[in-house]
Amino acid sequence: MTDSQLQPVTALHWGVKTSFRGYVAMMGGVTEVGGGAELATDGGFTFAAAPDSDLALAADGLLTGQGRFLGEVRFEAHGGMLKVFLADPAIEITATGAVLTVADSTARTRRVEIAKLDLAAITGGEPGETSIPTSLTMDGSFVLGDHYPPTTALDPARLTVAAR
Repeated sequence: MTDSQLQPVTALHWGVKTSFRGYVAMMGGVTEVGGGAELATDGGFTFAAAPDSDLALAADGLLTGQGRFLGEVRFEAHGGMLKVFLADPAIEITATGAVLTVADSTARTRRVEIAKLDLAAITGGEPGETSIPTSLTMDGSFVLGDHYPPTTALDPARLTVAAR
C-alpha cells in the first residue's frame, strides 16, 4: 500500500464515558484538561496526534500503524476521594485487535489498557471522521474506580483523518 492511499489520523476525540462525566459533575466534582487536550462542545475531549504518530486509515477502511496523542484529562469528585488521571492516549493495532492505552499518573511511568476497540464495527461519521466502538477492559475498570465492570460500553473513539 502506498502512502498516497493512507489518510493520516490527526486527532482522537474520546469522551471516556458520558455517564461518568455526568456523575463527576453531579457530585460537584471537576473535570480539567491540559497538556494539549481540549474540551469538545459535546463534553468529550480532543487529543491532537503526536509528531511520532503513524496511525492512518487505509482506502479499504482499515487502520494501520500506531496512534499516539497528546494531552491529559483529570476528574476529581467527593473531596478528592475520586481521582482519575488519563494522559497521552495511544491506539495500538495488533494482529488480534486494537486497544486504547493511557498513562494513568502524572509521572507517566505506567501505561494501562483502558479500552478495547471494535475494529469490525468502524463506521464513518462526519466528513473526515471515523468512529470506533470501545469497551472497558479489566485495567480500565480499576482506573475508573471500579464504577463499571469490564466490557461496559464506553464512548466511541472518533478519529479525524487528513483529507487525501
